[in-house]
Amino acid sequence: MSTISTAAEQVPATAPLVGRPDVNRKRMARLGWLFTAPSLIIIAGVTIFPIIYSVVMSFSNVTVTGNGIQLGSFTGANYSLVLGNSTWHYALFFTIFYTVVTVLVELVLGTLIALVLQRLTGGRGWMMALLLIPWSMITVINAELWQYIFQGTYGVMGAIFNAVGLGHPNFLGTPTPAIISLMIADIWKTTPFVAIIVLAGLVMLPGDVYEAAEVDGSSGWSTFWRITVPLLRPTLALAVMFRVLQAFGLFDLPYVMTTGGPGTSTNSLAILGYNAMFKNLSFGPGAAVATTTALLVLLGCLVSLRGFKVQVGKEGM
Repeated sequence: MSTISTAAEQVPATAPLVGRPDVNRKRMARLGWLFTAPSLIIIAGVTIFPIIYSVVMSFSNVTVTGNGIQLGSFTGANYSLVLGNSTWHYALFFTIFYTVVTVLVELVLGTLIALVLQRLTGGRGWMMALLLIPWSMITVINAELWQYIFQGTYGVMGAIFNAVGLGHPNFLGTPTPAIISLMIADIWKTTPFVAIIVLAGLVMLPGDVYEAAEVDGSSGWSTFWRITVPLLRPTLALAVMFRVLQAFGLFDLPYVMTTGGPGTSTNSLAILGYNAMFKNLSFGPGAAVATTTALLVLLGCLVSLRGFKVQVGKEGM
């Protein structure tokens, strides 16, 4: 009798179905999908569907009619026309060159500003608030401001150049000054964004490493290159990734300041696609420009994410 009771005590009781963690987890997952379904449907309608439609249009013979556009037979002529066009080649070169120069300058200036802010003992909040004013400004308003500054007839920059005896150059009417003017406007607006990201990385660095370096007699320059920069690599990689993706989609700044001119000197890929689709009504080639640009951005994003992952992995070793 005692043997039977002992065996019965050793048999584990079946856990109630409602109280099981896996059942509760599945129920919460279904509830989460239920609540997010409306937003996912909206995102699919306003983002995913236009992308798919643009890709389909880029492989079609598009005809413009009085009732809209009609998609014809499948063709690769749109991509042949775009990839073999010298205007597309220049727009690609300009977009890459613009992205590389602006991101490098913003990274250097943003790091310097972040180092200064880190050492501030008082007034850091006010300085950060002032620093964020250019970044918070709408890009179109920023472009209008800098267009007024670089305007050839009554621009502030022209008046300054004339006052110091350098003449009154037409900044936005000459190719090279127009490109430099765009870069200055972009750097002025987006450097604070990089500075805030780098500052967030600086305040998270361990202080004991710097104390050990100071005990060892390391100079400030050596400490910066041997300790600060290696520890900041994940943060810098993240800042570069965000800025490359933003700069590669350059549209509103040159569209307002130069409309892609003079000539095609400030014609980015985004402006080229816009002009093809909505000015020339060449929807097939315009969609091909948009698709190739999206693929390049996706490739850059994957490369940046891989570099960011590698940097984070190095820091975790």
